[in-house]
Amino acid sequence: MNPDVVASLRTLPSVDQLVRAVAGDAALQDVSRARLTATAREVLDGERRRVVETRGTPADAAALGARVVAALAGRAFSLRPVINATGVVLHTNLGRAVLSAAALDRLTKVAAAYSNLELDIETKERGSRYSHVEKLVQRLTAAEDVLVVNNNAAAVLLALETLASGREVIVSRGELIEIGGEFRIPDIMRRSGARLVEVGATNRTHPRDYADAIGPDTALLLKVHPSNYRTVGFTAEVSRAELVALGRERGLPVMEDLGSGSFVDLRPWGFPYEPTVPEVVAAGVDVVTFSGDKLLGGPQAGLIVGKRALVSRLKKNPLNRALRIDKLTVAALEATLAAYEAGDARETVPTLRQLTEPLTAVLARARAALRRLDAATRRRLSAGVVKGLGQVGGGALPTVELPTAALAIGADPADARALDVALRQGDPPVIGRIADDRLLLDFRTVMASDVPTLVRILTRIAADKRE
Repeated sequence: MNPDVVASLRTLPSVDQLVRAVAGDAALQDVSRARLTATAREVLDGERRRVVETRGTPADAAALGARVVAALAGRAFSLRPVINATGVVLHTNLGRAVLSAAALDRLTKVAAAYSNLELDIETKERGSRYSHVEKLVQRLTAAEDVLVVNNNAAAVLLALETLASGREVIVSRGELIEIGGEFRIPDIMRRSGARLVEVGATNRTHPRDYADAIGPDTALLLKVHPSNYRTVGFTAEVSRAELVALGRERGLPVMEDLGSGSFVDLRPWGFPYEPTVPEVVAAGVDVVTFSGDKLLGGPQAGLIVGKRALVSRLKKNPLNRALRIDKLTVAALEATLAAYEAGDARETVPTLRQLTEPLTAVLARARAALRRLDAATRRRLSAGVVKGLGQVGGGALPTVELPTAALAIGADPADARALDVALRQGDPPVIGRIADDRLLLDFRTVMASDVPTLVRILTRIAADKRE
């Protein structure tokens, strides 16, 4: 190694020296010593590589200490809240549905104490964790029986493994969808041990396709709601009524994976038709699966509703124990379902409130936030309010574009990208979207409680910008 580079590297502080230099910083009061030491080592390793590669002058101890503080300030934990300014309501990468105040209250109370999760208080005997939500779901859907597992993929896996392992499941080719993270319905089916029988064509499937494929080894007729895409043009699909009628005629159960699983008909707010869970149950489908953290607006969960004779078999499957929900999910789900039963879910469940909020209210919130920025901040950010279109997200209602309003910032593409980076490095991080060479902070998903924090962060970032 070049002697000058070696001499430069010797001027760098040791890990211990760097840790001692920053340990008293107020921004690091919640950071453990072990994490502080590891970050100091990472900063020094990075500086050594830079010096070796560029033969540059090493940063002094103060600059290195500032890097350590910047890397850790306000980041004692990796998982932390962010402000969703993307305009995507059910953003999978940002945790999908935001829980209601009632769900958060239930979470806090249940997590902070022992609970009757699996105790029948009246008899003092072992109870069922599902009993806390079973009757609620039954009343809301009119289903005979209910089971809840940790997500909808698990619900589909458990149902297929229980009802069709080693046998055939008939499904339309047009419904063999891929969901987020490259998880595909055919792959889940294979893992269940069921044998997939594809019928029809990608764009057109008819009742006779199902009927002709039924044989002595057929265990189940499956319908999959294409939550995350739509086929248009020369198309035909088998309705659930037709599939149920065929199942009854041939003595076969019918299962439908609804995916998003809405409990509310959203058409009064301008949304296209989307089958609701009660509607599907009423149509006679034997087993219905859907997500808890999409249109329902609750915690991550996979809900299974349907005929008691079939759902009871799923409950007895040993695989159910590996997929079961914990007490926190039970608590949040019970509170979310209670809002539907009380009839105030649209006002109290954040997902429904965000989806159905009038554009006038979103626009008013964006304009109010702009007014809270002083003139100098607005000028430095080139800030203004624009109208646009958001998305539902989470693989739900893929054709829907939500009218929305956003705070547009950034004078040019480079400025927009720089502001995007600065906002993501804030505390909390703010996640927006770049469109038309500007950074848009979408107020369809920026909630009223986020506005003071967002204004504070924008003011600070603007102050750091050069005129």
